[in-house]
Amino acid sequence: MDRYIGLDAHASSCTAAVVGPSGRRLQSQVLETNAGVLISFLKTIPKPRHLCLEEGTHAGWLYEVLAPHVQEIVVAGVGGQKNRGPKSDKRDGFALAEELRIGAIKTRVYKGAGEFGQLRDLSRAYTMVVSDSVRVQNRIKSLYRSRGIPTSGTEVYAPAARGKWLRKLPSRSHPLAKILYVELDAVRDLQKRAEKEMLIEARKHKITRILMTCPGMGPIRVAQMLPIVVTPCRFSSKRSFWAYGGLAIVTRSSSDWARARDGSWVWAAVQQTRGLNRNYNRTLKRIFKGAATTVIMRAGRDDPLYRHYQQLLDGGTKPNLAKLSIARQIASIVLTMWRSEEVYNPAKLKKTT
Repeated sequence: MDRYIGLDAHASSCTAAVVGPSGRRLQSQVLETNAGVLISFLKTIPKPRHLCLEEGTHAGWLYEVLAPHVQEIVVAGVGGQKNRGPKSDKRDGFALAEELRIGAIKTRVYKGAGEFGQLRDLSRAYTMVVSDSVRVQNRIKSLYRSRGIPTSGTEVYAPAARGKWLRKLPSRSHPLAKILYVELDAVRDLQKRAEKEMLIEARKHKITRILMTCPGMGPIRVAQMLPIVVTPCRFSSKRSFWAYGGLAIVTRSSSDWARARDGSWVWAAVQQTRGLNRNYNRTLKRIFKGAATTVIMRAGRDDPLYRHYQQLLDGGTKPNLAKLSIARQIASIVLTMWRSEEVYNPAKLKKTT
């Protein structure tokens, strides 16, 4: 008989709850957050085993070490309003097991890394270092603005111009500014190193060279996208890929039915667009919107994507919505190229645009 296991994981302890196929609670146990201990516990449970745990700090590691010892493992996304009332690790464990048993898990988080495990870590390192660099730059500009000194452009960061900018500050602010500049130089050196190592790892995969031929998709964007998507087979269509990247249109309606003159019920035209979906991967959306910006700003007039953008503007589409259309088109092209493992062919795109 199937066994459904809910694992409520914390830094030092994990609470495992086991439910039978009929929903009967079989057992619960508090375990140390240790791979060997958790694996030993799983081996005591009859097969087939179905395991469910919540997305969190330990989710990726637990997925990696426990997946070989169960027939199914699901990482449930944490979102929405939690139930108010009695709460404990044991209750949470049984709730996860029960949701897995009845198929009530709304959001399943994909944790497989495939062949891009090392690239995923390097991409995370690059993203964090870039974020730190931007944070230090904002601190430098805020220091000047706090003294009423306007700053525009990137000259304030340039090593050759720092002396000129420091003279605009009072002497008591010089130590702080110099420390921030030293921090910026250090972070920029780390950024170059992280970028180099990420690109070296990305070039080891054949699909990188193929996807780089897509307009707007440079080596950095492709290297960041590969460990996020992992495989195009995850998505049944381009629309599901759009939703994962935050490019899907979400509509909501209320009072959908109205009474007709003959007394029958008819569908009322009250459906309204509310914008893009909010449950998405932030990095993936930034990649495709950045690619769309590159196409709009740098592509030649003969590029079919750029011509499509101009056609949308000439037809009265707002620039932000036209840019969204290009981002969605680039996402569709990337998905198709990845599936077929073919380089970008503008001739095929001209037929669709």
